Amino acid sequence: MVDLPQIPVAYIDIEFFAHATEDLEKVMEAVKHILPANRVEEIDFKKNSLKGHHGNPIVFFETKIERKELVKAVIHSVFSRLSELDKEALRKEIKMHVEKGSLYFRLDKQAAFQGVVKLCTVDPIHLRIRFRKGKIEEIVKICEELGILA
Repeated sequence: MVDLPQIPVAYIDIEFFAHATEDLEKVMEAVKHILPANRVEEIDFKKNSLKGHHGNPIVFFETKIERKELVKAVIHSVFSRLSELDKEALRKEIKMHVEKGSLYFRLDKQAAFQGVVKLCTVDPIHLRIRFRKGKIEEIVKICEELGILA
């Protein structure tokens, strides 16, 4: 990962759900596995109780990471462990993942529990990286510099 003096990322949003059938502690543990181990205590998640379509309880967690050093650490933690195959897939589908200056992607919650970082679409951990630039070409260049794309 290139150490950019001024990281061109404004913030990172992380959101995920814990369904009634899931253990809240294990879901939090899974999410913590994708975060930088030495900085995980600095990240606070807001917790909201929701009801599902059939009245089942769902807990929604969210956080916004804005501190520059923490943003860098989270990007490094996630993308240093994302496979080259997933990084290539992200590059090929980049137009589907970038909207209005943000990169959206989803990580596998079950794999994260095992300490593995990989992309998925079902019951994921949602991440949004908000860039200080808005054009897709600029975002692709920044993603390459940060080691997000292969």
